[in-house]
Amino acid sequence: MMNFIRTQLLDKYFTPEFLLQLLHVFLIVIIGLLIVRLIDIIIRRSLMRGASEQSRVMVHKTIVYLGWAIIFLAVLSELGLKLSAVLGAAGVLGIAVGIASQKSLGNIISGFFLVSDKTFDLGDVIKVGTTIGVVHSLDLLSVKLRTFDNTLIRIPNDQIITTEIINITRFPIRRLDFYLQVAYKEELSTVREALLKLARENPLCLDEPEPFFLYKEFGSSGVEILFAVWFEKSNYVEVKNSVFESIKGKFDEMGIEIPYQHITLHSDSASKPFEVLVKDS
Repeated sequence: MMNFIRTQLLDKYFTPEFLLQLLHVFLIVIIGLLIVRLIDIIIRRSLMRGASEQSRVMVHKTIVYLGWAIIFLAVLSELGLKLSAVLGAAGVLGIAVGIASQKSLGNIISGFFLVSDKTFDLGDVIKVGTTIGVVHSLDLLSVKLRTFDNTLIRIPNDQIITTEIINITRFPIRRLDFYLQVAYKEELSTVREALLKLARENPLCLDEPEPFFLYKEFGSSGVEILFAVWFEKSNYVEVKNSVFESIKGKFDEMGIEIPYQHITLHSDSASKPFEVLVKDS
């Protein structure tokens, strides 16, 4: 019985016509993939030479998906299936899938808007809502961020398109702000000169643009000051740590007081007051 079935299958399928048809399908797939690959290379290297990396990725994926779809239809045609019936069924299925996946379609459209808007590129550090991370990839449905503690966060494109985005590393240089307070007894011109001098002595701080210094207001505990330095964006951690240490060291050296809150408590009218020191957080 098994020999009979095997013979029937061999007679039915392993015929010269069937083997030739399989060869045609194999050639369609191989040649089709080569053509898709060639088109992808030509478009990305010529038409998109000056485009951003994320634009290249989006165009690459679009070409690949369309190419696979065309190859699939060509294979079905070679196998003798009527494309009109296949396309009709695909149209009905597409409508049903489209209704069920309106969210995904919105993400795809939002993805193209993000690429054309050029707000950020791969490798940029961005802030989306309360999330900060490096742009790891931009896909048709989502943007993936790698946070500084090395976790991956996926954010749908339609959520990003409606949210405020801050590109922290878009420009080659940045400004780092330090908010300080000094006691009222201090000579403000001396404080100003000390801060500007430590910025000039720090090799990571840029001379152009110059450091920024501003008296903000008379606070409850002292004079509030904004002191800012410019630096190359890749040196953020080194600049912040070094300037922070320099400010503390310079103020200690010169005896400049950084005020903090003092609270006096009385247990009763006859008791002597005692102080509780409370540092600002």
